[in-house]
Amino acid sequence: MNHMSDNDGKKTLGVRGGPRSGSVKQSFSHGRTKNVVVETKRKRVVVPKPGPAGKSTGGGAASGGSGKRPAGITDAEMERRLKAVQAAKAREAEEVAQREAEEKAREKERERRREEAEAKAREEREREEALKAKAEEEERQKREAEEAAKRAAAQAAAPAPQDDGGRSAKAAPSRGGPADRAPRNEPRNDRDDRGGRGKGRADGRRSGKLTLNKALSGDEGGRQKSLAAMKRKQERARQKAMGGPVQREKVVRDVQVPEAIMVGELANRMAERVADVVKALMQNGMMVTQNQTIDADTAELIVEEFGHNIVRVSDADVEDVIKEVEDKEEDLKPRAPVVTIMGHVDHGKTSLLDAIRNAKVVSGEAGGITQHIGAYQVQSDSGQTLTFLDTPGHAAFTSMRARGAQVTDIVVLVVAADDSVMPQTVEAINHAKAAGVPMIVAINKIDKPEADANTVRSELLQHEVIVEQMSGDVQDVEVSAHSGQGLDELLEAIALQAEILELKANPDRAAVGAVIEAQLDVGRGPVATVLVQSGTLRQGDVFVVGEQYGKVRALVNDKGERVKEAGPSVPVEVLGLNGTPEAGDVLNVTETEAQAREIAEYREKSAKEKRAAAGAATTLEQLMQKAKEDENVTEMPILVKADVQGSAEAIVQAMEKIGNEEVRVRVLHAGVGAITESDIGLAEASGAPVFGFNVRANAPARNAANQKGVEIRYYSVIYDLVDDVKAAASGLLSAEIRENFIGYAQIKEVFKVSGVGKVAGCLVTEGVARRSAGVRLLRDDVVIHEGTLKTLKRFKDEVAEVISGQECGMAFENYEDVRPGDVIEIFEREEVERTL
Repeated sequence: MNHMSDNDGKKTLGVRGGPRSGSVKQSFSHGRTKNVVVETKRKRVVVPKPGPAGKSTGGGAASGGSGKRPAGITDAEMERRLKAVQAAKAREAEEVAQREAEEKAREKERERRREEAEAKAREEREREEALKAKAEEEERQKREAEEAAKRAAAQAAAPAPQDDGGRSAKAAPSRGGPADRAPRNEPRNDRDDRGGRGKGRADGRRSGKLTLNKALSGDEGGRQKSLAAMKRKQERARQKAMGGPVQREKVVRDVQVPEAIMVGELANRMAERVADVVKALMQNGMMVTQNQTIDADTAELIVEEFGHNIVRVSDADVEDVIKEVEDKEEDLKPRAPVVTIMGHVDHGKTSLLDAIRNAKVVSGEAGGITQHIGAYQVQSDSGQTLTFLDTPGHAAFTSMRARGAQVTDIVVLVVAADDSVMPQTVEAINHAKAAGVPMIVAINKIDKPEADANTVRSELLQHEVIVEQMSGDVQDVEVSAHSGQGLDELLEAIALQAEILELKANPDRAAVGAVIEAQLDVGRGPVATVLVQSGTLRQGDVFVVGEQYGKVRALVNDKGERVKEAGPSVPVEVLGLNGTPEAGDVLNVTETEAQAREIAEYREKSAKEKRAAAGAATTLEQLMQKAKEDENVTEMPILVKADVQGSAEAIVQAMEKIGNEEVRVRVLHAGVGAITESDIGLAEASGAPVFGFNVRANAPARNAANQKGVEIRYYSVIYDLVDDVKAAASGLLSAEIRENFIGYAQIKEVFKVSGVGKVAGCLVTEGVARRSAGVRLLRDDVVIHEGTLKTLKRFKDEVAEVISGQECGMAFENYEDVRPGDVIEIFEREEVERTL
């Protein structure tokens, strides 16, 4: 800064800056500060200064800058304000420079894009010119080829004449004469006649598009030919020049024709076009489509007409694709033994298996009795894998035990030391002998005081079972499922027997297995428990099992885990069937789904024919005998619905054994799954009761049964059902234990209560819930548990009953597997005198 004096004697403070920064002046006069005047290149700003009282004493910019400087402004304050003004000017200059830089960058970007667009357009033009030149070159080559072909054809069609002396009479004019110019001009004239590019053509190519008037008037002269037409013309000219068209050699095939075949399938087997086969059939007087079926004789005529050889096959030949193949010795690998537990009812078979695999399967069975075949895999202490089949011990399951013996390698015969040999024990011995498998005797319940193992060994001698202690060859082990005594010795005996058998199978082939059990699951559809016997069953395999077929959608092992594949001796649940197979059917993997469907349809057709033939009378004597039997025999029709296929089959077989020459039981229908409205309709039309084994009727079926008066009876133990039917059929009616359903409750939520366990928060939907009544837990209309209530609470109070529409809490006695959505069925039992 520098101080200067003006003419008026006033001191002026000047601030020097650059050429764009302007100047700042401050005047002092008589000890009072005037306004600060800031002069820039663009504008002049007057900054008013506040006075002592905070008010502006000068006129400021509005008054033209003629105000006085307020008192109280120091030089330091003045300098600070001047620095603030300089900083503002610097920021403004930076912004201006930044805007100029951004404008330059945008200009450069626009220039770059314009250059790229021009380069792209230039490349596009060059490519179009190259394509155009290439097309013109190809067109020129095609014209030259046509001219050459036409000259060759003309030379071949017009041979030179011979004179009497055998010499050629061909003239040899000069090169410049007319005779020499005519052949050269001939292609040009021909091109002009065909519509070439010459201007003087008589029939040139038509230009423009084809209009409706031109098409209707037939003005097709000069229409431009397609590239395919030109290629065909060139091919015909080439063949003509070579001496005629070349005929392609026809492939003669051996066509397999069954008794009936679809037209489309016949065309595929002959490798001919479907349209040609349909045309040939129409020429023979048959108006058919590709989806219609023709007989073998008609198919034979068509096959011979097309020049192929026919091979007549029967429907039974479809099963040739699953014929058993003999495995080579080098392909066989060791597999786990399949052990079947057999014996009399309540001799501890399932409990023994539970002790081996440390599970609790018994708690899930009604009355502690095994109702189905269970398949499990167990790992022994020595590391060997054993597959166990637990078969039911009741007499009604004879056929199921027979299936267990058919797929097994070793039979473990369980005999209770306190009960000795019983009728079903003898039956199990006979099954094992018929199957030709080795037997191991497990003398169970050895820890009981009344147990006598020597009595068991002695009674087994009567049935030609000689144990090792009696100088025989059958191993016997004393075990106790309750205390675990002798379990290790039993596993060692099984491992020793398996080692002697040297069990092997080929895992690298198409899988073959046996259906141990099958059921219709509400959420998963038809489910089959399959024991793989040979090969490896994988997810995605197409298979046929009995009269059903399908594709493996999922495989579930005995622990409930999903697996990708199952090898020999591995039991798995198979999902993906189109229907429920019969227990005991054989599963075979096929290459295609068409093969599996064809085999299943053939088997279903054969089964229907066998059933029809079995029920039909063929001779007059049979007809008269059947009429006489129908007059004298009283039939008791029934309908049976069960939870799994094996139970339904066992019930039907038991019903067939009931009756004599005066009365018999006829099963109208036996199926798997919940009782439906159609079952009630069939029962009403036939006057038959409906028996449900471990299943329940859905709501529409219950309403229909109440309206139509159809009786529905539920059972969870099979011999209770058999005994009731037997007593009703024989007329020996005793007091009936009838169940009256008094209410239904739906579980909304499940809570854990200390000291009580799981408590189900329920809403009573029908009737009433009583503390003293019996209860059943239903999941998807299938009985999961039957028992009594431990507690029935309304809010915090224990109550005797809860009516419909109210909420309550229920806890089951010795059972806690309850889930939201389950239904609780409340019933009371009463004794009623029955009459026929």
